[in-house]
Amino acid sequence: MGRLVHHHDPRLVRPARLRLRARARAPAVPHAAPAGRGGAGDARPPAEAVTISACRDDLAASCAEAWRLIAAGVEAVRAPFHTPTIATVDAEGRPRLRTVVLRGCAPQARRIRFHTDIRSAKSGELARDPRIAVHFYDPGLKVQVQLAGTAEIAGADGAGQEAWDSARLGSRACYAVEPGPGSPIAAGGAYGMPKDAAGILAGVVHFAAITVTADRLEWLLLDDAGHRRAVFDWTGTGWDGRWLVP
Repeated sequence: MGRLVHHHDPRLVRPARLRLRARARAPAVPHAAPAGRGGAGDARPPAEAVTISACRDDLAASCAEAWRLIAAGVEAVRAPFHTPTIATVDAEGRPRLRTVVLRGCAPQARRIRFHTDIRSAKSGELARDPRIAVHFYDPGLKVQVQLAGTAEIAGADGAGQEAWDSARLGSRACYAVEPGPGSPIAAGGAYGMPKDAAGILAGVVHFAAITVTADRLEWLLLDDAGHRRAVFDWTGTGWDGRWLVP
């Protein structure tokens, strides 16, 4: 074990380690406000809110900034963190990647949320093996964040009901497509979309909210003054962080 470094200690020395005390866990992942209607959802976080330089050599601040960027990505629909890539493993053991839309984030609970069609391949893969990795990258900030953890699938007939209720009508229509995602079809447009509100609402049976609880977070900052990379592991009471060679 390396030296225990507190948030206020400026004397970070390799291989400094940090144990971050967890605050009270939030009971659930908050839902994002509807996007695309003006306001905060249509713009990047203000420049003054970006604290990348301040956390460059601070483990605690780096972990906090990672979660701040993820949380901001829920409503900032033009931010790169709004559309992370997830990694799963299929039935043959092959890695699979998809881009998803970030719908919720609860940093204190270590959770993020996205939605999917229960008929999709990724739903089946996560049902077989709930281990998942989530990759975020902002080319403007030159920041990469990766989460590793486990996924929990909830349909709209249970814990996912609130997520379904918060979804816009246009988003709900995606879950009423026939046949289901990934099904072979004779031509590119040979699938059916709902024709009315009743048809859209019928898609509720295919809706699933997937909540990821992270047990590892990796941070990478690319900087002309020197790159910074760190990894944080959840101990049960806080994040245990250490610096890595970029």
